[in-house]
Amino acid sequence: METPLPAAVVFDNDGLLLDTESVWTRAEQDLFERRGIDFTPEHKRELVGTSAEIAGGILERRLGEPGRALELIEELNELVVAELEHGVQAMVGASELLQQLKHRGTPIGLVSNSPLAFVRRSLEIVGFADRFDVVLSAHEVAAPKPSPDPYIEACRRLGVEAGPSVIALEDSPTGVAAARAAGLTVIGVPSLDGIELAEADEIAESLLDAVVAKHLALGPG
Repeated sequence: METPLPAAVVFDNDGLLLDTESVWTRAEQDLFERRGIDFTPEHKRELVGTSAEIAGGILERRLGEPGRALELIEELNELVVAELEHGVQAMVGASELLQQLKHRGTPIGLVSNSPLAFVRRSLEIVGFADRFDVVLSAHEVAAPKPSPDPYIEACRRLGVEAGPSVIALEDSPTGVAAARAAGLTVIGVPSLDGIELAEADEIAESLLDAVVAKHLALGPG
């Protein structure tokens, strides 16, 4: 049997669609180095995909600066915007996937916990600014991922019902949890070693994986 066409496809940005996770990593390293503290893979795994509120709490603890979550996030955001201008690359297969979906007329959304200005600028740099019907930052809704709010709002803006016929692609446990809570079918594509996406419906090694093509009805059903 052929796989039914998805009602919509919604992408995460950092580490899933674009290699902006490396941009965030450089900014996070800078933040730690300013304080003479090594930034480790464990720190990265803690921060990946988190909301500003959660990341602020982690940074307070790891940097020994209690009560300064807001200031630390502001400092990190300044660093990451500066790092972004040094360049960013699309993840392998991202351009082809978006082109196929766009050509077919499938509604395409992007949902990120990152600030909207960062998301839009990163899409401009790689030439993806016109590929999406909806671009949403979790800063625009009541609660960020892992709350389902960002995905529910993205589906509303896309004009589709949030449910299993909408496919979400995520690379972090936070994102997978959000999409699952919204009732979507979730394909996990881990971007970091040691990241477990057990809640995802399927796991793919990259956006070129046959699992992705199958669920997006872009290959054999």
